Amino acid sequence: MLQQQLTITTTNKKTLKPLLESAIANEKQMLLLGLSRTEKRLAEFEREFGMSSTEFEKRLNAGELEETEVFTDWRMELGMLKLLKNQYQALQNAQLD
Repeated sequence: MLQQQLTITTTNKKTLKPLLESAIANEKQMLLLGLSRTEKRLAEFEREFGMSSTEFEKRLNAGELEETEVFTDWRMELGMLKLLKNQYQALQNAQLD
């Protein structure tokens, strides 16, 4: 993966760095809670309809399933899972110098 750098300028690094570290840690915790909630919701859909989310997505994209309100919710949860995972991974890999 390509490393990218973000620069923040400050006159008080001693104060800012711990604040940023704390903010990142807090956001990671919030993302983990969101991931847990989303994974539980996906498991509910999978139980209700007797198929994995992977199978659901494949069948929906192939036009085998009719787009209903419930299936739209399921698809949105899958999108949320991907988004939350990407955000968590970005923060997990972040390094403050």
